[in-house]
Amino acid sequence: MAPIADPDEDLVRRVGQADPAAIQAMVARKLPRMLALAQRMLGDPVEAEDVAQEAMLRAWRQAPRWTPGKAKFDTWLHRVALNLCYDRLRRRREIPTDVPPDRPDPGPAPDRGLLAAETGLRVDAALARLPERQREAIVLCHYQELTNIEAAALMEVSVEALESLLSRGRRALRTALADLRPGTEGA
Repeated sequence: MAPIADPDEDLVRRVGQADPAAIQAMVARKLPRMLALAQRMLGDPVEAEDVAQEAMLRAWRQAPRWTPGKAKFDTWLHRVALNLCYDRLRRRREIPTDVPPDRPDPGPAPDRGLLAAETGLRVDAALARLPERQREAIVLCHYQELTNIEAAALMEVSVEALESLLSRGRRALRTALADLRPGTEGA
């Protein structure tokens, strides 16, 4: 099998050598994407920050031992972040409580356009209601902009299985958000 070309290979090598400029470049390049991934998977900005920071810390620790050619570094980093998200989601289910947790106000934020904020919240809520694997597929392909092949590899499923997850997830989102489509007002 031919080695996998990795656009981050030089950067990872330099991070492994503790090059401060490379570390700064990696954080600037990867942290926003890890934060967005965690936010969409967890729906909690504080937990998302923790996950993104832990993923970056693991990347920094792994960089000196990284073997180029086996997989793309970005794919590995996404897998680390997803695993951290799943750990947190499992912990949420495992903690029984008599009192429901405080929920943030689902209304639109005052500093954003009302319509855009409401739509964004509705999309986020609909995404959060999807089964985990469908949500993961949607987030990786649509928000993280990974190809189907990359997302399937990350999720350890075939491309066909990923496409099935995407199809079911999109269908569920369309149904949940049908009233947002033009021409469906009052329908």
